[in-house]
Amino acid sequence: MDVAAITIIQIINMISMLALMSIGLAVIFGMMRVINLAHGEFLMLGTYAVLVPAKLGVNIWISMFIIAPIFVGLVGVLVERIIVRRLYGRMMDTLLATWGLSLLIIGIMTTIFGNTMEGVSTPFGNFSIGEIAESQYKFFIIGIAAALMAAVFVVLKYTKLGLIARGTMQNANMASALGISPSTVYTATFGIGAALTGFAGAVLAPVIGAAPTLGVAYVAKAFITVIGGGQAILTGTASASGVFGVINQVVTYFSTPVLGEVALLIGAVLLLRVLPQGITGRFFRRGL
Repeated sequence: MDVAAITIIQIINMISMLALMSIGLAVIFGMMRVINLAHGEFLMLGTYAVLVPAKLGVNIWISMFIIAPIFVGLVGVLVERIIVRRLYGRMMDTLLATWGLSLLIIGIMTTIFGNTMEGVSTPFGNFSIGEIAESQYKFFIIGIAAALMAAVFVVLKYTKLGLIARGTMQNANMASALGISPSTVYTATFGIGAALTGFAGAVLAPVIGAAPTLGVAYVAKAFITVIGGGQAILTGTASASGVFGVINQVVTYFSTPVLGEVALLIGAVLLLRVLPQGITGRFFRRGL
């Protein structure tokens, strides 16, 4: 019974981690159709936005909720204005440009911090179920993921900002005729997607640590989740996170974490083979 309870918590935690690391990419790719291969590096910058201020004595919650999303969001705005803006509609060029950007960011961060993994202290202690101890921080990650998904849903569905963003992505010419600047909306959307990714990196920093090459390990998971989910930003991310999180943790429980990662990849391949348009391409078509 104790093992079952811990396993369920680990499955929900993995689902939450996948949703957190994918939501920023879902906003950028799902709304703008921009393949950002520097997504993993945005996540990595979020971890350092917690690590560096913590070393300087800044409260970890200030770093996590304020510094990280603002810093990475500003980086995203600069990237959109300098690089991505010139490449809309040229998917392969965007892919190559953001791949080059990811290598540049890794090189800069390695020069500054060295190629070493650094840890960020976990704010909470442990809890026990029977004789098994687990970190209370897993519940924090689960809560933050649920709150973030709900917040993005409310913004996109019920606010003027969300309406403008969705309308501009669907028909930029009509938005322009109504007095809305599509370029400003594109910049803001890309910046918000980057900010969400930076925030995810900050929240996950106590779990995954911080290293210049950290993003490489997670960008594939994020893309698998977003593509597997399909066109619907939130419904697709949530459903794909649920499917892949369960596959990963169940296989990990019965074998090893390495085989869990392999099973996640195989599950993604099979899912896209059966549902080429993703989960929301077949189900939840009216989902946001």
